[in-house]
Amino acid sequence: MPRPSDTARRRDLLDQVRDYVLRNGLANLSLRPLARALGTSDRMLLYYFGTKERMVAEALADYERRPLLRARELLESAGPPRDPAALRRFMTEVWRQFRAPDVRTALPLYLEIMSAGVLHPDRYGSVMRDVVTSWTDLLTSVLQDLGMPRDRARTQATLLTDAIFGLLLAPLADGHWDRADAAFQALLDSLEPEWHATGSGGRARGGADAD
Repeated sequence: MPRPSDTARRRDLLDQVRDYVLRNGLANLSLRPLARALGTSDRMLLYYFGTKERMVAEALADYERRPLLRARELLESAGPPRDPAALRRFMTEVWRQFRAPDVRTALPLYLEIMSAGVLHPDRYGSVMRDVVTSWTDLLTSVLQDLGMPRDRARTQATLLTDAIFGLLLAPLADGHWDRADAAFQALLDSLEPEWHATGSGGRARGGADAD
C-alpha cells in the first residue's frame, strides 16, 4: 500500500497531468516533455502510474464525471423526478451542466478522447466508455423511478446519453450553441408524451418488467 506521502504526491501529479492535457491535448502527448513541465522525470511518472495511457485515463476520469457528479447531487438533494415536468427540468439541468464554462472548455478534449478511444481502445477506450455507461445507468434508473419498464427505460436512457454527447460536438466546429440547445429541447418534446403515459399508469404496468 502506498505511503501517505506517496498518495498525496500521486494525487498532485494527476491534477497537474489533467491541467497539462487540457492545455495541450492528447495528439502529441509525449512522456518526457510532460515530465519536464511537471518538474519530475518520466521514470517517476511510470513509477506512480505504470503507463502513460493509464496515467492520462486516471487523470481525466474525475474531470469528465463532473456533470455526472452534479446530476447525482441534484437527485440526492431533490429526489428523483416523480412527474414528466420534473423529469424535463432535470434533463434540462443536465444539459445546462454540460454547457457550464468549466466543462465547455474541456469539450475539445472530449472529442479527442472519443477519437482516441475508437482508434486505440486498449489505451483510452475505457475513459469515455465508463462515462457513457455511468450516464446510461443513471438515466435508466431515473426513468424507472418515473414508472417506465426497464427495457424501455434503458432504450430512452441510451438515446438521451448518445444525443447529449452528439449534440455537444457540432457546436465545437460551427459555434451554433443555440441550435444545439433547440435540438435538445426538441428531443425532449418528442420523448415527453411517453413520460406522460408512463406517469399516468406506467408504474403499475411496468412493475413486473422492472425486476
